[in-house]
Amino acid sequence: MRHHPILKGIKIVLFVLVAGTVLGFATMELWNALLPQILGLHRITFWQGIGLVVLSRILFGGFHRHSGHRDHWNRRMKYRMRERWDNMTPEEREKLRKGMRCGRNPFAQQPEEHPAEPRI
Repeated sequence: MRHHPILKGIKIVLFVLVAGTVLGFATMELWNALLPQILGLHRITFWQGIGLVVLSRILFGGFHRHSGHRDHWNRRMKYRMRERWDNMTPEEREKLRKGMRCGRNPFAQQPEEHPAEPRI
């Protein structure tokens, strides 16, 4: 069976409208049930509830799928680290392990046991 792009677009628009309405009403009802009694704030309207949902989306970045770009980035970084690990000598691998255990840069120069005399 072939899916029509127009039908899919209509379904997406309907889903967004229904979800937005539900979230707006839920936000409005929760605000109006809790915050006027607890903090003495004013009651809000449906449109203000929608505004709060949109504002929280902007500030906290919710409502996105957790696949796609982020997963691609994680796979790419894992691949790059595996490639680097495979190209390391056993000494470099041990140095990396030690550095990761103590939370320092593993490839930083280690201080000498006997520091040189201070320059004047």
